[in-house]
Amino acid sequence: MVSVEIDQGTKRTRAAEASTDLILDVFRLNGLLLTAGDRMVARLGLTSTRWQVLGAIDDAERAQPVAWLARDMGGKSSECAANRERLAEDGARDTRGEPASPASVTRRADRQGALDVRRGQRVQPPWANGLSEDLAIKDIDTTRRVVAELRKKLELKLTDERG
Repeated sequence: MVSVEIDQGTKRTRAAEASTDLILDVFRLNGLLLTAGDRMVARLGLTSTRWQVLGAIDDAERAQPVAWLARDMGGKSSECAANRERLAEDGARDTRGEPASPASVTRRADRQGALDVRRGQRVQPPWANGLSEDLAIKDIDTTRRVVAELRKKLELKLTDERG
């Protein structure tokens, strides 16, 4: 068991308090987005996660290893590799043979996968329009910049801890 000493005397700064509140809201938002996305694409025979993965595969300029797709989506390659068979069922075909590691399988959307992505893209605009109604664009842009900056800082921190 790893022992970690925690400094009980350290107080959060106001920025750290605000960031923590934002992070907790983002966690809650993520769960709600997945639920809403599932409902939005359910009649298409998709889940929001499957639609997201197929979209990432379809958007890629060329076939990509599963590990790269996972990284681009903020996930773990082991999770994507574990869903290898499901990816094939959902329209993401292997573009090269059986490698030693399933995470290194290169994927490209097949015709059905690309079609499913487009079908999902057609039902998304009315949903997004309703969700963003009465929100100020400057507030949306500011929030997006803050979330992007937090993401970059976390990516660097995690890369430094691995390296």
